[in-house]
Amino acid sequence: MYTVAFPSFCVHGPRHEEDIMDLVRREVEKCDRLGGFFNMMSMAGGTGSGMGTYITQCLRDTYPHSFILNQVTWPYGTGEVIVQNYNSVLTLSHLYQSSDAILVHENDTVHKICAQLMNIKQISFKDVNKVIAHQLGSVLQPAYTEGASEYNRNPLGDLMKSMVCHPEYKLLGLRNIPQMSETSLAYSVFTWPGLLKHLRQMLIANAKMEEGIDWQVRPPAGGLPPAEKGTHNKQLRFNTSLANLLILRGKDVQSADTGGFMDPALYTSWLPPGVASSTWRTPMSFNRYEKSATLVSNSQFLLKPLDGIVGKAWNMFASRAYVHQYTQFGISEEDFLDSFTALEQIIASYTHL
Repeated sequence: MYTVAFPSFCVHGPRHEEDIMDLVRREVEKCDRLGGFFNMMSMAGGTGSGMGTYITQCLRDTYPHSFILNQVTWPYGTGEVIVQNYNSVLTLSHLYQSSDAILVHENDTVHKICAQLMNIKQISFKDVNKVIAHQLGSVLQPAYTEGASEYNRNPLGDLMKSMVCHPEYKLLGLRNIPQMSETSLAYSVFTWPGLLKHLRQMLIANAKMEEGIDWQVRPPAGGLPPAEKGTHNKQLRFNTSLANLLILRGKDVQSADTGGFMDPALYTSWLPPGVASSTWRTPMSFNRYEKSATLVSNSQFLLKPLDGIVGKAWNMFASRAYVHQYTQFGISEEDFLDSFTALEQIIASYTHL
């Protein structure tokens, strides 16, 4: 089975652009204050990735000064469609030109959360979407930004300001704890020191969920030159961050000590932790959890999956497998090469944090 994404980009997008942008315009005109656009889409499927990418470019052209955040669903590693790696390479490289930030949910990770943390035996699309919705809600629900006396009125703008300090680094990951079944939740008690200790180690060791955290991974020793720090990180699988946003919700939230996320060793050497680390808080609990913590991270978390997709796509492209399915709709081999080049640059930039 194969589903080519970019006919939607080259054919269906232009065909329906006027109708779609007219609908968008009507909604924008209803806003007292336009905070930006939040686009949710697949990265490897057919219509979602191609059409989603095209509409994102239209939004950028029409609203050049508005924030655009794309939430993309990363494909299963085992494969959903034969050409998913082509679709992913084309989609991500084009989104990087139009979007202010790209928030990634990996299907494999969400599936594991459903199976291992939520104890779901037969996982459906509804279960997967429920986990993603919970994580997104934990970020976008109102909270107090640092030093603010009222809830943030533009969460998209505040998120971009906190997380994207350079146009070369736009990939955001999301970790949320706790996540568990309603049965387990009824018998669980959480403390801020415990939640923050686990969340910090998940960041350091690039663990996507609480279960299976590698507690042996440690930040590099202070004072290491950048070259040695990079070697150390690679050997110990340490996940270097560019920026982190910690969002705490629930009882006694002001007592939570977030100093562990201000450690300079967590961050690239050219950005001070006072700039790289932010915290939002609210005493309101979220989705039945008395206390919950969410971490949005701009870090090296996606390096391995991204390198894998680019490598698989290049191996197919080298033999020109399925390329004709794209060229017949106007995607040239030069377009592929430009996309490969763009993603290799992204990989290089994150590798050298």
